[in-house]
Parts: sequence; C-alpha cells; structure tokens
Amino acid sequence: MDYKIIREADRQVLVLLHSNYKREIGEDAPTKEDIKNLFSAIDNKSIVFYGCYDGETLIACCSITRGFSTFNYSASGVLEDFYILPEYRHKGIARKLIQYAFTKSGVGSLTVGCADCDKKMYRAIGFSIPLGNLLAYEV
Repeated sequence: MDYKIIREADRQVLVLLHSNYKREIGEDAPTKEDIKNLFSAIDNKSIVFYGCYDGETLIACCSITRGFSTFNYSASGVLEDFYILPEYRHKGIARKLIQYAFTKSGVGSLTVGCADCDKKMYRAIGFSIPLGNLLAYEV
C-alpha cells in the first residue's frame, strides 16, 4: 500500500469514493455543481485529499481542511471524507492513512466530527481527546 496526496489524474476516482461515502452515510451523491466546488477548493488548497493506493488503484481517502486552533495555538485540521472501499477494511489502512495525512498536512491538532456509531472506530485509530459536541450551522 502506498499513501500519498491524491493526484489530479485521480479526481474522478475520488468522486466515486466520495459518492460511495455519501451513500453509505445516507446522504445524496454530490451534484455536478458540488463537484465543481470541490475541485475549486482543491485547486485553491482550501482542502487536501490524501489517499491509499493499492498499486495504481485509489482504495481509500480522507481530507483535511486547515485552520488555526487555540487548543494548542497552532495550525489545526478538520478531518472529513474518510472512506475505505469495503473489501479493504479491517487491514490497518485507516490508522496508517490518518497518520500519513496528519504528518503530511503539518497541522498540530486534528479533529473529527462523527456520529455516535463511529466513535469507537475513530478512537481506535487515534482520536482520543473528547472536545465536547460538534454542531454545524446552516443558513
């Protein structure tokens, strides 16, 4: 397995993984406008996608959006878009992908918002400091 920043040439595969992720959590697949906005955010480096490759095949992804946190007064990241193809799960890829993304991103802290059913998984791959509740604001 090889871990690296997802290549521009693999953007369409990323869209497929992202669509699978959305379907698995019960959300609608991204629209053409959503994908256009996503690629724009990637291009202006607002978000970086990291992947695990089995040979030349992208089999897992996650993203980190950078910010600043007073948790440790340094660059921080928010982890999203974490997805592994079902046939590759339970093989240690999750922990390695998150470790790679964290190291490569250069952030000092990494947070994730997750459903209650996912807490055990995120704790198992290293997210161990509870920070209360994460809520989203939508206009």
